[in-house]
Amino acid sequence: MLTKNSARVLRECLNSIYRNVPVNNLIVIDGYSTDETLEIVREFQEKHGNVKLLQTRGTRGYARQRGIEMVETDWFMFVDSDVVLCKDWFKRALKYVEDDVGAVWGMELWSVLLESRRLVGLFERANLRVFKQRGGTHDILIRREAVEGIRIPEDLHTYEDAYIKRWISKRGFRVVATYDPYCIHYRPESAWTLRGSIRIIANDITHAAEYPELFLAYSFFAVIVARQMLRRRASRGKV
Repeated sequence: MLTKNSARVLRECLNSIYRNVPVNNLIVIDGYSTDETLEIVREFQEKHGNVKLLQTRGTRGYARQRGIEMVETDWFMFVDSDVVLCKDWFKRALKYVEDDVGAVWGMELWSVLLESRRLVGLFERANLRVFKQRGGTHDILIRREAVEGIRIPEDLHTYEDAYIKRWISKRGFRVVATYDPYCIHYRPESAWTLRGSIRIIANDITHAAEYPELFLAYSFFAVIVARQMLRRRASRGKV
């Protein structure tokens, strides 16, 4: 798990991991958090005694590389620090584990969409399409053998997930994307502001150009962001 000032949802996230995944070690790669993140990590270390913490100021690509190098088990997971795993996540993922499977990715659902079944359905289809093209690390189970020898470029602060997915495929393993298991993604409030949206786009645009077939899906995501921004504005007006 990569963290940096992740206290907002971190406790709920970690509880969902320990409830739904058999944890040998919880490896936390922290970007020198200044909020309560490290206090929460220490809380879980005191409770479970199997948390390994490493701090680095590198990119996400560098941090994921360091995390992979610390793995001791045959399988490991990447879990984002602002998601909550569904009930029985690991048991559900095991249904897809076969000899040629290198990774199992569970669907990521934005928490703001849960009230609308129609939007959830549309989002799931778009998100599955995105993953099949470029990957994702919100909640993914990975066979360690499938990433043997990987060297994630240290300059990759975004789209390091695409690099990991390509590496697994080049090693001859299948990457399975599924609607079940899944996680709920509690995106930060900054994601629903114009400034925050522009920042995300600016970080992604260089790499996104490598996947022009996904522009339709990204456009749909932009519509969801605009919808949420309008809803927030309307809510403030009522107050």
